[in-house]
Amino acid sequence: MDDTIEVYDLRGLNCPLPVLRARKRLAGMAPGARLWVETTDPLAVIDVPAFCTESGHSLVQSEAFDGGHRFLIERGVSP
Repeated sequence: MDDTIEVYDLRGLNCPLPVLRARKRLAGMAPGARLWVETTDPLAVIDVPAFCTESGHSLVQSEAFDGGHRFLIERGVSP
């Protein structure tokens, strides 16, 4: 994992909180900025990619870790 990219630890939160908090955090970032989102919510593997598609963000990478999943999201341009 790239240490220069911010990591947002959302482990322990369940749907819909990981997506809601990621949305808010990304809204405060510049277009093109990247954010690692870590979650233990099993539904995140469905919710986070759908959120990225609906919100115009890019899901750059997705990987499992022991007990959860992490997603590298690149902030899109706001409509």
